[in-house]
Amino acid sequence: MILIAVAHTAVFARLAPWSSWLAGDLRNRAADSDSVATFWALPGGFVVVLVLLGLLVARAGRQGQNVPGYVGWVILAWGALAVSLIGPSGFLLAAVPAGLLIAANITARRHPRASS
Repeated sequence: MILIAVAHTAVFARLAPWSSWLAGDLRNRAADSDSVATFWALPGGFVVVLVLLGLLVARAGRQGQNVPGYVGWVILAWGALAVSLIGPSGFLLAAVPAGLLIAANITARRHPRASS
């Protein structure tokens, strides 16, 4: 998830009109539709949340904790909905972390850890 967010940022960050955003064009509605779309593709979109979720999942894994299965299913549903709305896109990559989280949850339920 972190890799997807970083790659997404790397692709769109160079397209962003940072100076006009910082000058207030988004606030005062002077930004054009491309500028607004780029804003929602970067800081206004899922990038920050996806990095945080990736960090939380990685931390849980390092601590031997299981992430609830619904996290993977919701990510998969979100990606599928986005692809159904806009067509093939980077949202297809949501299947990778979703599949890994779902598989980890199924494995954890089949092979529970022995309590100490």
